[in-house]
Amino acid sequence: MWHKVFLISLTIFIEFTSAHLLPGIYCGEENCYDILNVTRDSTKNEISKNYRHLARIYHPDMRETGDEEIFKKIANAYEILKDEDARKDYDYMLEHPEAYYQNYYRYYRRKGPKVDIRLVIFSTISVISFVQYFVKRSRYNEAVDYFVSVQKYRNKALEIIASDKSLQDVLKEGKKSKMSKTEIKELQEKQIRQVIEENMDIKGAYEKPNVFDILWIQIIIFPYTLAKYIAWNVSWIYKFTIMQKPYGEEEKLHLIRKHLGMGKHQFNAIEEDTISDYLRKELWKKEKFKEWKKAQEEEMKAKMAESNRYKSYRRYMKNNKNRITFDD
Repeated sequence: MWHKVFLISLTIFIEFTSAHLLPGIYCGEENCYDILNVTRDSTKNEISKNYRHLARIYHPDMRETGDEEIFKKIANAYEILKDEDARKDYDYMLEHPEAYYQNYYRYYRRKGPKVDIRLVIFSTISVISFVQYFVKRSRYNEAVDYFVSVQKYRNKALEIIASDKSLQDVLKEGKKSKMSKTEIKELQEKQIRQVIEENMDIKGAYEKPNVFDILWIQIIIFPYTLAKYIAWNVSWIYKFTIMQKPYGEEEKLHLIRKHLGMGKHQFNAIEEDTISDYLRKELWKKEKFKEWKKAQEEEMKAKMAESNRYKSYRRYMKNNKNRITFDD
């Protein structure tokens, strides 16, 4: 009876000890330490010594004892145990057989191609910089295309072309060289576009792309930008806080933009008449800006109160007890 109990216990023990050995990774369902006849406490020198001993025995060139399959297992086990990080991952698998997916991840993470992190960073910044420039250039071209299509801007450009001798000479040369009507028309369109680009001051999100706005250039000139920022703030404190000097127009516009909570490009896109109105109302002064903002809010509320759509909304909310449901 006790023999049967012993056999069953031995079978369970063998199955338990091999259950943590995962097929397809490390030494498969065999134990790397057992293959090299070492223990988990063995030193690196002891592992190397046993490997060399077993390799001499099972090397395929040995006539009597050579065995290619066994030699491959020995070489594989040695490759795992000689590397400290790989051995650490292998020991982790032996100690944590329940971490099935994590053990596979730790194994294939080491097997994957090693990429220099510097190359990854360089490539990422380069891609972002290219996309930045491409998007800015596309937006700028869209803006120019729009202005070229508007008749009043075309007429203005044609007036400039008519008064510019160099541009007129180009057209005359084209006619003398017997260009077709289509080619002359294309040349004129290029001139119109050129004049609009040179004379139209496009600001904001559609302004002409500047190389200094690209991420790569921003990173390169960051020390200069930081030093300039610190110097600007020190100068501001000295001039206007300590010396109590009056603000110039540039400083006034900076304070107005700050009060409005706008970015530089967004603020630059505002029409000149509106900017002049801000300056006339002295919105760089915080008290006057608050008064102006309150007046703007009151004006907006009055406009909304007169709006039929807003009245319908208020009526709806009142009738439905200020609730909007999906059943509506």
